[in-house]
Amino acid sequence: MSVLDDEKYEKHREAGKILAQVRDEAAEKVEVGGSHLEIAEWAEDRIRDLGGEPAFPVNISIDEEAAHATPSVDDDSTFGEEMINLDIGVHVDGWLADTAVTVDLSGNAELAEASEQALEAALDVVEAGVSTGEIGAEVEDVIEGYGFNPVVNLTGHGLGHWEQHTSPNIPNRAVSQGATLEAGDVVAIEPFATDGSGKVKEGSEEEIFALEREASVRNRQARQALEQIVEEFKTLPFATRWLDTSRAEMALRRLEQNGVVHGYPVLKEEDGYLVSQKEHTVIVTEDGCEVTTRSR
Repeated sequence: MSVLDDEKYEKHREAGKILAQVRDEAAEKVEVGGSHLEIAEWAEDRIRDLGGEPAFPVNISIDEEAAHATPSVDDDSTFGEEMINLDIGVHVDGWLADTAVTVDLSGNAELAEASEQALEAALDVVEAGVSTGEIGAEVEDVIEGYGFNPVVNLTGHGLGHWEQHTSPNIPNRAVSQGATLEAGDVVAIEPFATDGSGKVKEGSEEEIFALEREASVRNRQARQALEQIVEEFKTLPFATRWLDTSRAEMALRRLEQNGVVHGYPVLKEEDGYLVSQKEHTVIVTEDGCEVTTRSR
């Protein structure tokens, strides 16, 4: 029996199939005037309807935002003529799939195309024995060919059991010290392209958190929040709006101060330029890869 027949790969595949459908359907719903919160909640509910669970809150990154932006519980933001990145994850029993797509309403179709074509070029070279530096070189070459820059301080990543980011990192530029992919590796490859300098920095907003360690806490709301986090989300990222406790923001602040959870600040292109993103999850094989999040 092939190693890729293992039950965990079937769950990765199932997560990817659900995710491909939800990504495509969610992207179709993005239009000027549409609600960020309604799209995020619709996609998260759709994942559950199809038999999966969200692996992290739906990320809706606008213009210069690259990652970790998700609506708050009372968010009234609507889409304008903007560059919109949807980054969505699904897990089945803790086995993950991760995908992203740019919906361009800003009139910068070439920037969106650059990350999309960079991903296709990267997928063409993925196989057991390939260095992640070679994958990064393909990404960099395509994006620079469009006249843009890859975002160099964001990378693709491995996907573990209940772990959204594991080794190896998949760079978005050529590096000499890359890891070597092996058959059976499950990795998310995600080129980011920008018309800026190619670096992101942390903003001040945090709506996404993850468990750092379990500890006893005295505050009742913080304790309730922690119980839900440990039981439902384990080590996967979650949104403030997912918590059932009253005064969730205060509970999270207490947990963060005690080192129990850590936040994910919104990442933004450092000079305020646009960012596009495209991402697929793949299972590495001896002679290529199986893309689990490809549209069916």
